[in-house]
Amino acid sequence: LYLHALFFLFQHKDAYQAILDGVKGGAKEKRLAAQFIPKFFKHFPELADSAINAQLDLCEDEDVSIRRQAIKELPQFATGDNLPRVADILTQLLQSDDSAEFNLVNNALLSIFKMDAKGTLGGLFSQILQGEDIVRERAIKFLSTKLKTLPEEVMTKEVEEFILTESKKVLEDVTGEEFVLLMKILSGLKSLQTVSGRQQLVELVAEQADLEQTFNPSDPDCVDRLLQCTRQAVPLFSKNVHSTKFVTYFCEHVLPNLSSLTTPVEGLDIQLEVLKLLAEMSSFCGDMEKLESNLKKLFDKLLEYMPLPPEEAENGENAGSEEPKLQFSYVECLLYSFHQLGRKLPDFLTAKLNAEKLKDFKIRLQYFARGLQVYIRQLRLALQGKTGEALKTEENKIKVVALKITNNINVLIKDLFHIPPSYKSTVTLSWKPVQKADASQKRASEDTTSSSPPKKASAGPKRDARQIYNPPSGKYSSNLGSFSYEQRGGFRGGRGRGWGGRGNRSRGRIY
Repeated sequence: LYLHALFFLFQHKDAYQAILDGVKGGAKEKRLAAQFIPKFFKHFPELADSAINAQLDLCEDEDVSIRRQAIKELPQFATGDNLPRVADILTQLLQSDDSAEFNLVNNALLSIFKMDAKGTLGGLFSQILQGEDIVRERAIKFLSTKLKTLPEEVMTKEVEEFILTESKKVLEDVTGEEFVLLMKILSGLKSLQTVSGRQQLVELVAEQADLEQTFNPSDPDCVDRLLQCTRQAVPLFSKNVHSTKFVTYFCEHVLPNLSSLTTPVEGLDIQLEVLKLLAEMSSFCGDMEKLESNLKKLFDKLLEYMPLPPEEAENGENAGSEEPKLQFSYVECLLYSFHQLGRKLPDFLTAKLNAEKLKDFKIRLQYFARGLQVYIRQLRLALQGKTGEALKTEENKIKVVALKITNNINVLIKDLFHIPPSYKSTVTLSWKPVQKADASQKRASEDTTSSSPPKKASAGPKRDARQIYNPPSGKYSSNLGSFSYEQRGGFRGGRGRGWGGRGNRSRGRIY
């Protein structure tokens, strides 16, 4: 029957209909139908719907070999108005748990992308916005991993604008993980590598962070959302794309509540993570409306971590009080942020503080600097002569990072001891990779650098430096590495799962 149908195919509609009916036959007939239906599909436009539905039946067959053959041939149906529908179908098939099938679906989607990128994206985003959760999740992951592999002739400006438009719709209701993936997609678009493009992305992140809302430090999801959004914004900031809105929010709402912050992430030093983000953003803060007020909040928080020296008895010994613990990791972040914002109001310490307050601050600086010098000497001695593999041990990694922290603090304290205080020194934060001066200058002048997230710094050891050294008392955070933790929780809207499930959209097959 099938050989006869093949011979008379171009003249006989009935012969093609017979092939379509083969999907109801046995395994042999189905395999032949899976090949012949797409092969001659274009010759019978009046049977297009029947042909696509027949092929879809084969895509759901119990025989895995028939399913794979049917999926492999689906791109042949992607002609004209049928392409968005085929893209929609393939997107739904991403939910397959069979690895071979899943790879076939990925390859099929990529092949129709090259035929019509915008049409394919229409099918993908249709499922992201309306499909089942598993399909939505895998469709977003597909875009986050595969778009960057497509050539420029496929990813035209029009296509990228379509991705941005549709992504904004998706961002109206997303989980934390989805938000991170969508930002990865958008930050990789060539058209958003410009200053105006990165500014657009920052505004999208600010909208997700909802910086107009009242900050609730006791709500883990509220804190988590702010941190995730800020982390996505940090790589986008530059000389011409300012962090002012975020820095202002941190100074006004987060710093005053630092000790009350809660997080759903077990073992995370949430206070340090907040201070790290503030420090990274402070370099790119523009003109701030309430600069003096916010600088005062930052200064007051810094004082909390810069203790006064213990009182001495008449014999010169400590008067029984315990020696204060020096929180080096916290102080590095706060001192760096104060140093950056202080440049914008250089007379803050001399004109905005009374003489007694300034004297108190210098006593704290001096005491901290003394403890710092002891640590720096011990660290340098411990690392002296060590190179290569010797520096890669867990203990020496701690010492290397600790030396960066203490050196940074030392440089910043020296600046503030100048009369009047100076804000000219430049340091690289201890958890950030050291960048060449010419590279940073190039970005500052051209400002066309990719907005992709920066490479992660090596994860720091989970250990307190007090275990290594005793006198004087001091502490480096146990989280010396880069800001990184499991994405959890949800963003905007009343969603039930994570940061809010978007409701039950499970509708079965909707081809």
